[in-house]
Amino acid sequence: MYKDFYGLTERPFSKTPDPRFLFQSKMHREALARLLYAVEERDLILLTGEIGCGKTTLSRALMDELSEGFKVLLFINPRLSPMEFLRALALRLGIADPARFKTDLLEQIGAELYRLFQLNICPVLVVDEAQLVPHKDTFDEIRLLTNFQLDDRNLMSVILMGQPELRKRLAHRAYEPLRQRIGMQYDLQPLSLDDTTAYIDYRLQVAGGEAGLFLPAAIEMIYAYSGGVPRKINHAASLALLEGFGREVRPIGPEIIRSIMAELSLSS
Repeated sequence: MYKDFYGLTERPFSKTPDPRFLFQSKMHREALARLLYAVEERDLILLTGEIGCGKTTLSRALMDELSEGFKVLLFINPRLSPMEFLRALALRLGIADPARFKTDLLEQIGAELYRLFQLNICPVLVVDEAQLVPHKDTFDEIRLLTNFQLDDRNLMSVILMGQPELRKRLAHRAYEPLRQRIGMQYDLQPLSLDDTTAYIDYRLQVAGGEAGLFLPAAIEMIYAYSGGVPRKINHAASLALLEGFGREVRPIGPEIIRSIMAELSLSS
């Protein structure tokens, strides 16, 4: 719709977690480096951040970085009982007929993990939106997966990603055994104003456009609305491009942002 008008080859502020559009702020670079290190060390890492801060996009970028020696087991809806979780894990590992009894199921999982180790393949369990895990017992099963190990290494790595309430939940003494298994953790914060400017320009350039399409005053207004949360930045910038296209205006100035404020307020 507005792509030709602004010289773009694709939409720069799509809601999908495309790793090509991951803006590597200092904070995001550190988070990705920690994720990579934890995976290579076959460790358990906790990544938290507010809704829309880029956790899912980071996980997709991680998958792109990993070599063929890693097998990603992604859970995007972890509302599972312990047995549901274990059976789903078995299927993702490639076990065609998961056992119906827990003891047999764990034997199958352990055998498959060891087989993958012999093939020099490390499974990477990624649990997105982990704050939605409904049962402490399911977290216990995740913790016990780290018991599948040899003398010098674990047979898999585990990434727990979620909103800040996940960190609060795990702070309870009932989760002390799981916390002791967490080798690394990182809390992803919103972007600064300078990073917001660089973020918008970066995404425009990835989409075939040019930096500077949004004037500084417009970016300041977007930052005030979004608080530096990438998902909110995307929403505001996308609406601004539509509004600017409708008015045949470029660059995007504060008057365009003011005109979409009512719509932004309704969706906040």
